[in-house]
Amino acid sequence: MNKKEQAEKAASRAEETVVEPAADTTERAGNYIAELLSQAENAYTMYRQAQKEVARGYKTQEQEMEKAYKEAEKRANEAYDRAQEKARKVLAQAEQQVEETYRKAIEKGREAYRQSMSEAVKSRKDTVEQGWKKCSEAREQAWSVFQGERVTQ
Repeated sequence: MNKKEQAEKAASRAEETVVEPAADTTERAGNYIAELLSQAENAYTMYRQAQKEVARGYKTQEQEMEKAYKEAEKRANEAYDRAQEKARKVLAQAEQQVEETYRKAIEKGREAYRQSMSEAVKSRKDTVEQGWKKCSEAREQAWSVFQGERVTQ
């Protein structure tokens, strides 16, 4: 065998050795990459599912918050209505008390007027009677003096 043939044979053996492990390595590398790709796809799918789950959680929380807000608003409206009704009753009672107080004050004023008028009439009557009495006495006295019956002291 000459050197050329030996070199070709050695190269051929080296090629076989190199070719076979390279094919096996490529297959293993392809499986590894396929496995990584599969894991990446699974991870992405899980990420998308988790993202959907988070979105559902936000939506649920938003609905619960809206429900809580509406309940609080309902309670506030009910409390407002009760307070308003109570205020109306208080106002009606106050108006009634004011009207009653006014009516009593008017009645008291009228009674005071009647008493004052009664006293004024009595005072006038007494004054007129006293005046008439003094006038009568003075006239009698004047006639008595005029007739000489009595002397003034």
